[in-house]
Amino acid sequence: MATTKPIRACLFDMDGLLLNTEDIYTKVTNMILVENGRPIMPWSLKAQLQGRPGPTSTNIFLKWAQLKISHEEFLKRRTELQTEFFPSCSPLPGAPELLETLSTATTPSGLPIEAALATSSGAQAFEVKTAHLKDLFKFFPKDQQIFGDDPRIQHGRGKPAPDIYLVALESINARLRGEGKAEILPEECLVFEDAVPGVEAGRRAGMRVVWIPHKELRKVFVGKEEEILAGLPMAGDAEGEVVEEDRKIGKVGDGWGELRESIVGFDYARYGIQVKK
Repeated sequence: MATTKPIRACLFDMDGLLLNTEDIYTKVTNMILVENGRPIMPWSLKAQLQGRPGPTSTNIFLKWAQLKISHEEFLKRRTELQTEFFPSCSPLPGAPELLETLSTATTPSGLPIEAALATSSGAQAFEVKTAHLKDLFKFFPKDQQIFGDDPRIQHGRGKPAPDIYLVALESINARLRGEGKAEILPEECLVFEDAVPGVEAGRRAGMRVVWIPHKELRKVFVGKEEEILAGLPMAGDAEGEVVEEDRKIGKVGDGWGELRESIVGFDYARYGIQVKK
């Protein structure tokens, strides 16, 4: 695949990419584990939970945790703790500056860079996490904020399936068609992700991906970075997920994936994005 087309749209995950909510998820989960006399969650398990829709990640976790409390009691306690801690979540370093810069950036031909949110969080969870961060999410038009419980995403088709990113792209193209403008192709999209299933989702959607993993997640996949950037299924498949035998993925070393330690210092020119000085 050629990698010379300039980027026309940037599609963003949220948890652990724009917001520090993944650390809050870990804190809440470990509090519940300790309360129930269980060991804290290893990052090898966390890697399987990240990026996936809530119900899927919950089932993976509970199968591992073997808690003595019921599924319903776990959900109740988790909701209590998340409601306590999520209102204090904050943007990760570089996220506000990146979104601000992209809001006025263009392609080499002068077209604006479009933006959409594609988060596995449900709409209600999104509101809890972002009620105090309206300025950060003003860069995403309401109909270009795609959540994990969007009815257009069928059951079992959350990340690592490509559907949420394809829906996010369609949300942009629907508006462009209405304005009589040229639609954006998947290969003209750049996905920003922190989770391994999310990277696979972006690659399976036929898009380029920037992977910015948590430092602890990096340790789990040392030596496997190129396979992850190619979209190979490295986080395992979960019960209930729709898995195609002919997964469309990239190739190792094809240049369609970039690994970064942080959003800070993002190289816009690498993707043909023109920024205002």
